[in-house]
Amino acid sequence: MKRGDIYWADRRPVLILSHDGFNQAPGWRSIIVVPLSTSSAQAKRGPTAIPIPEGTGGLKKQSVALCHQVTTLDRSKLVEQIGALPGEFLTQIETGLKIAMDIDQA
Repeated sequence: MKRGDIYWADRRPVLILSHDGFNQAPGWRSIIVVPLSTSSAQAKRGPTAIPIPEGTGGLKKQSVALCHQVTTLDRSKLVEQIGALPGEFLTQIETGLKIAMDIDQA
């Protein structure tokens, strides 16, 4: 598993955001993720909801990355890898995270 990968976690896809050093350490159980949604209501949440077109990263439906819901999961919650997000989308999600957390974007 690596940063930018998309996995099923229970019944929803999530995007792996934690550093690959943590993601690949066998004894490290927690991973940082951003949940993905297909909800049109969630897509209207503003600059912290980043649209991801259908087919991108293996997603079968138009989705939105919910940067305002960043969370940690135990890696045992990851069921199956869907795909990996291209770099340009990962950059947009990083911007969404900075906005959600009020981190200087300089």
